[in-house]
Parts: sequence; structure tokens; C-alpha cells
Amino acid sequence: MTTTSTHHVRPTAAAPRPTAINASRTLATAARVLRQLRHDPRSIALMILVPCVMLFLLRYVFDGSPRTFDSIGASLLGIFPLITMFLVTSIATLRERTSGTLERLLAMPLGKADLIAGYALAFGALAIVQSALATGLALWVLGLDVTGSPWLLLLVALLDALLGTALGLFVSAFAASEFQAVQFMPAVIFPQLLLCGLFTDRSNMHPVLEGISNVLPMSYAVDGMNEVLRHTDMTANFVRDALVVAGCALLVLSLGAATLRRRTA
Repeated sequence: MTTTSTHHVRPTAAAPRPTAINASRTLATAARVLRQLRHDPRSIALMILVPCVMLFLLRYVFDGSPRTFDSIGASLLGIFPLITMFLVTSIATLRERTSGTLERLLAMPLGKADLIAGYALAFGALAIVQSALATGLALWVLGLDVTGSPWLLLLVALLDALLGTALGLFVSAFAASEFQAVQFMPAVIFPQLLLCGLFTDRSNMHPVLEGISNVLPMSYAVDGMNEVLRHTDMTANFVRDALVVAGCALLVLSLGAATLRRRTA
């Protein structure tokens, strides 16, 4: 008589998801995002050309008053990249979510940190190009007169663009459509635009609004640009402003990583 034994196979546990950032996985994610963006010329044009076009228009809106352009041009040099990177990043990342690309990626042994760092690296590379073009246009074509170093101006513009990228990655988790992603602009960007000190000195605001403006990152972006506008050397206030903007970008990127989760079981 032949005895047949039954073996009970214990299901193997899923491999733990990596938690530390891996350079190769991050670079692979960034390369994939850049390949996709290469086939989306409208998004590239929005990110790279729109800030330059807006600065060009602004310069000739104040053609009869170049001092006005000098006083607000530096601030807008940081604000325009932030806004465009917020829009493009939020919409592009939302497309990845709704198309199921992120769902498939999250099913792979790929860490959330790798994903968010890869997206930030890809959009950050475009932010460098955008900031360099906008800064060069403002300084050497449109004649923006600043007292400090152009490199400091470029640094703040780049940090602002990276902050816009981080905010876009974060809010894309809360939108169900591209229209909803655009709707986040009045909630996230417009209050900062009104309270950042562009239209009036923040000390002239109601104390409650001044207190709110003191915790908004765009306020420090504008303050940093104004430091370059008025001072020949790097000041302690400039260092503080740059660190606050960079810190806010890192904080929002961390929050964005926390929102990268599977939507289906």
C-alpha cells in the first residue's frame, strides 16, 4: 500500500519594504519620470518658459518706471517658479496616481523614500533649468538691478522652485482629478501670495495676518530675495530665509512620502 503524505505549504511573508533611500532606485525613478515628461512638451514649456514670459511682460508693464520692476522683480523671480512647479508637479503626479502607475510601483519592493526622492530629483532638475533661465533673463536681458550676488538670487529661485515641487507632490494625494489639483492653488498658493509681503510690508498688516505670514514659506522666499536686492554680502537674515525655505521643502517632501500608499487592497 502506498501512503500519500500531504504537505502543508506555509505562505512566505512578503519581503519588507525598504526604508532607506537607495541611490540606484531613486535615479531609476527619476529617469522614468523624465522620460515621461519628455513626451509632454506642454508641461515642459509651462515649467521652463512661463516664468520667463511672465518676467518679460512684467518688465514692460512697468516700462515707464524701471525702479518698480527692480523693487518687485526679484520677489516675483522666486514666486513665478514656485507657482509653475506647484501646478505642473501636482498635475503630473496625479496622472501617475489615477493611471495606476503609482499603484503598480508601490506593489514592488521600492521604498516610499525612493519614489518621492526620485520624483523630487526629476522635477528638481527641471527646476534648475527653469531658475537659471529666469534669473539670467531678469538680470542680463531685462536689466533687473540687484545689489547682491546673482548666484544668491539663483539659489533662492531654485529653493522656491523646489518648494513648489514639494507642495505639488503633497497636494496631489488629496485630489481625484486634474481639475481638483488646480483648485488647490487658491487654498495653498494664493494666501501665501497675499501675505508674503509682495504688496505691502508685513509689519503693516493686521497683527493676526502678520503672525500667519511669519509661518508661511513664501514670506521667507520674498525676504530672501529682498536681502539680495539690498545687500552686497550674504547676511544672517538671508541664511535664515534660505534655510527656512529649504527646511519647509524637506518637511513637505516627507509629508508627501507619507501619502504614498496603495488605494486598493
